[in-house]
Amino acid sequence: MAAGMTDLRHKLDSSYRHLGDRKRKPFEDEYDSSRRRRRPSFERRSFEDEIEEVKKIHEGCKQCQLFSESECREIEKKIDEVVEIGKNGKYKEHTVDKAPLRNKYFFGEGYTYGAQLAKRGPGQERLYPHGGVDEIPKWIFELVVSRLEEAEVVPKGFINSAVINDYLPGGCIVSHVDPIHIFDRPIASVSFFSDSALSFGCKFSFKPIRVSKPKVCLPISRGCVTLISGYAANEVTHCIRPEDVKARRAVIILRRVLPDAPRLEPSTASDHDRHTSASRHSKRDHHSHHHHHRSKDSSPTSSRSERERSEKDRYRYDKDKDRSDRERNGKERGRSEKERSSESSPSRESKRKSPVSVENGSHASRSSPHGQAKAEDDKQSGLSPLKRLRKEEEEGLKREKTEAVPPKRVKINRHQLSKS
Repeated sequence: MAAGMTDLRHKLDSSYRHLGDRKRKPFEDEYDSSRRRRRPSFERRSFEDEIEEVKKIHEGCKQCQLFSESECREIEKKIDEVVEIGKNGKYKEHTVDKAPLRNKYFFGEGYTYGAQLAKRGPGQERLYPHGGVDEIPKWIFELVVSRLEEAEVVPKGFINSAVINDYLPGGCIVSHVDPIHIFDRPIASVSFFSDSALSFGCKFSFKPIRVSKPKVCLPISRGCVTLISGYAANEVTHCIRPEDVKARRAVIILRRVLPDAPRLEPSTASDHDRHTSASRHSKRDHHSHHHHHRSKDSSPTSSRSERERSEKDRYRYDKDKDRSDRERNGKERGRSEKERSSESSPSRESKRKSPVSVENGSHASRSSPHGQAKAEDDKQSGLSPLKRLRKEEEEGLKREKTEAVPPKRVKINRHQLSKS
């Protein structure tokens, strides 16, 4: 190793810094400095900085396997009871928050977050008024909180808020930081039903949903207690990725709400409820395939969408009407052409009613003298009656083409033909 180099990474970093000088263009002093490409203001983080951040995250995370198999089964039965009560609609309005592949159940304290916020951004979260959600069930204190206090994971009387997150396979929760102005640290969570992982420093993108590589991925087993505080809780986001939820999983999050945390007033809460319900209804109407009747005090955007739908329906009606008119006109033209052709050619009934008797290869008309004369002419010319008729038809067609008149076919009946 070269002198002064304590680590191979320092050597590589040193050679990388000198690489820019070797790539410098010659005679760069002759170029106009204003035309040079500006370097980005930020500097790429070094490997040492990334390692230092990983250390800080790990220092802010603590884990212990506190619950046995039998205790997990007992708590999981209680979680199933909570889910069943929520399905029956027996909880308060703000207790249950449903999302695709993930449901949240707030107890003790609930707060606004995500799409529920009138103003987006950190620091805008607010607690609901007192009594806005159901009280913490007794079994959470008896089966979960008491065990954490006995193991001195959290101080006695520290927990006053509990949230149950119920994930289906593929469910997730996006990167976030638990509101610092609402919740005290540490934040405790206990995992049940299956194993999963808690990821730090991920970035989400949607449609389709994709997640970047995490800075730290912390495995979480069933019955494991996880505490986050310090840098891991305040300075970096954490999330649950869809690929880390391979089976149903539930987590009980236990926190302490700060006494001076901002809270919604009852009047403000009612306005917030109307706002959230209106946004949900607008989303449902946007994705619906049927027309719904709306109230008179609907927003301008909804009336505009109604006008657009009515214009589209009118356009479809006109288009269908034009198509039906064209089809009807085409049928009428085809019917008139059929009638004209039937007038110029003998019908099937007339052919049935006027049979032609053919004997020994010749046609016969027993009563017409004109037919007898034609038969005598055929004998003299050596033409059979059928050949003579074909010749007459050909001559008639040629004559009709020259005169530009519709073709006229020769009618054949038993009175016009004589027996040869």
